[in-house]
Amino acid sequence: MQDAALRLKSLVEQLVGASLPIRIRAWDGSEAGPPGAPAVVVRNRRALRRLLWKPGEVGLARAWVAGDLGVEGDLYTVLDLLSGLVWDRGEDARGVAEALRDPEVRAAVRGLVKMGGLPLPPSPPQEEVRRRRGHLHTKRSDQRAISHHYDVGNDFYEIVLGPSMVYSCAYWEDGGILEGAQRDKLELISQKLDLRPGRRLLDVGCGWGSMAIHAAREHGVSVVGVTLSHEQAAYARKRVADEGLTDRVEIRVQDYRDVADGPYDAISSIGMAEHVGAERYLEYAEVLYRLLKPGGRLLNHQIARPPRRDESAYDVDEFIDAYVFPDGELAPIGTTVTQLERAGFEVRDVESIREHYALTLRHWVGNLEAQWARAVALTSPGRARVWRLYMAASAVAFERNRIGVNQVLAVRTPEPSGASGMPLRARTWNPAHWTSPVGIDR
Repeated sequence: MQDAALRLKSLVEQLVGASLPIRIRAWDGSEAGPPGAPAVVVRNRRALRRLLWKPGEVGLARAWVAGDLGVEGDLYTVLDLLSGLVWDRGEDARGVAEALRDPEVRAAVRGLVKMGGLPLPPSPPQEEVRRRRGHLHTKRSDQRAISHHYDVGNDFYEIVLGPSMVYSCAYWEDGGILEGAQRDKLELISQKLDLRPGRRLLDVGCGWGSMAIHAAREHGVSVVGVTLSHEQAAYARKRVADEGLTDRVEIRVQDYRDVADGPYDAISSIGMAEHVGAERYLEYAEVLYRLLKPGGRLLNHQIARPPRRDESAYDVDEFIDAYVFPDGELAPIGTTVTQLERAGFEVRDVESIREHYALTLRHWVGNLEAQWARAVALTSPGRARVWRLYMAASAVAFERNRIGVNQVLAVRTPEPSGASGMPLRARTWNPAHWTSPVGIDR
């Protein structure tokens, strides 16, 4: 009798204490759940064993990455419907242990064990980070983490990011396209930093060189870009050479803590500070402060999370830590501002662009899905599934205000005058008021 889906649905609802808003399709062809709802496809019993050995987000992620779980229907809808049952519950190991004291929950677990069997746990997918002992956010550990995330292959990133090769939140207008929105984001940062010919810009975590090239080409500045990824650096250097900008742009494989040729007129840090870590963040801010001239500006573009009543209870997202950004940490925007001020900066502007990141991620997912076969060939089926889930889930998280992203503009205000160099009405960086950069149609 084909009834695995109905049994599984009943057991899961008993376990979570709520009705499932999606359908389940099981390995035996059975199906159960609300008619017309998108479905989670449980392709084999191994998916259950993964969840039993590692309940919660990591177990689900392992089953997804390994191909034991799939989705039929709109992935965003599934993630949105399931977020309240999985991601928003926030249960740690103590919470699971507490839940298992409930006789009904124990009965549900026994039912799942009977369905899936419980031999030795399945091996994690090869895409999962193998943890090493040691301190976090040393130069060596940061190098390993960056390599895991960025040295996936430049061809793969070209598929996801498109021609702009900008791996951070774009800046959208109604009806815009990704390339234009990314160009507008780079110009927005250039306007905030008041980039002008003859000035020096340090681009921390320069990626594939897009900000460095834009700043040099459109604003005449000299740029040093630093990254820990050898693949990124090689790609960025070629782009710089192709643009004829080798006299104005230098790309280095270098830790920002080792930059010693300041001072700079401006510093951009775009989507890099999430890698720094709470314990190192003040050091990060102090290093950038020292590298700026008095009156110089910092633009810190960073993902944020809501604050917790007990900040000591914060744990990194298990799926992201295991498969995407090893050792990455998010902080509340208030904490970021405080640390910048502790380092000596005067924070002059904070702009939330949360909705912009949701739009950006949906475009990246669309790019990946449109060239799925090639993406798989360039990496692996598991790696492509990691990125599809990570980007789609992140888009839902931004839309639901579970995470945000902010641009913080700060100044190294000179002593003792206190003159910031900022105009009285600083927010003049509205895209509608920009003049078109030379050679670019707007």
